Amino acid sequence: MQLHQLRYILEVCRSGNHISAAAEILHTSQPGISKQIRLLELELGFDIFERTRNRIVGVTEAGKEVIKITEMVLSGISDIKKVGSDYNGESSGKLTIATTHTFARYVLPRVVKTFMQKHPTVHVGLMQGNPTEVCEYVQAGHADIAVATDSMKPFLGVVRMPCFTITRSVIASKGHPILDLKTIGLQDLANYPIIAHDNFRSGGWTILDTFAQAGIKPKIQFSGVDSDVAKTYVEIGLGIAILASIAVDPVHDGDLQARDVSNLFSSSIAYVSFRKSAYIRKFDLDFMNILSPTLTRRKILDAREDASEKTAPGGSEPL
Repeated sequence: MQLHQLRYILEVCRSGNHISAAAEILHTSQPGISKQIRLLELELGFDIFERTRNRIVGVTEAGKEVIKITEMVLSGISDIKKVGSDYNGESSGKLTIATTHTFARYVLPRVVKTFMQKHPTVHVGLMQGNPTEVCEYVQAGHADIAVATDSMKPFLGVVRMPCFTITRSVIASKGHPILDLKTIGLQDLANYPIIAHDNFRSGGWTILDTFAQAGIKPKIQFSGVDSDVAKTYVEIGLGIAILASIAVDPVHDGDLQARDVSNLFSSSIAYVSFRKSAYIRKFDLDFMNILSPTLTRRKILDAREDASEKTAPGGSEPL
């Protein structure tokens, strides 16, 4: 059994069982991958992939177990390399951050700039998704750190640490009647078309749940949009939007105006997440500390240690 064989089966699986796509990513040939996978299957004595007319169409039950173990093995090898770089004083490598559109646009630019000034030889990559997806990226080892609000499901082996709170504001075009109200209530908001987030973002379901608990049905004009798209449609007069207050940029949103409605909607908690089994490099710690000064090196390492000792059954470890 060779490490490159494990890399091949994992990449084929991640590429939707397409050998051609895996070959392109791994910079090798399709026949070479097919041959090595067959050799590994012969050595193991069972098929990892299901085939129809010699074409891979899925993963066998035994293959699923092999894939899980392979992910852990290759992740462990990557961590060993990280340990070497860290203890040799090498501040280089790649830091992959998984985050949502709002955080990528309005929170991380300042953080990334400060981080790159301190670690100019570290390559920073961003992966974008909703709060559930970004935690999945971390859990699978595709990303080192996730920054997002609460997801709608738990994640085994993922440690979450709170960073800061996110309040909400109603966004409307200048001159909109809602902005003239001395006090804004839920019914006032429901009187106008609302441009909404999708329900996979904590802001989306928090807002809709608040209306539902009050017995008020809002006029959802359309949903499934990010904060920038929502503001675009607000700007042309199609409705109002209830967004994270951090998504309001006074410089670029000159035709829009925001009013705080944190008294109507509960705040969301922003979390930083990482795999408890992963080796945390010095520059990983630096990034998290720049994001939130409350996340000290000691707190982060203690959180990982506590999570290893007290893993919540079937869940992630929010701290």
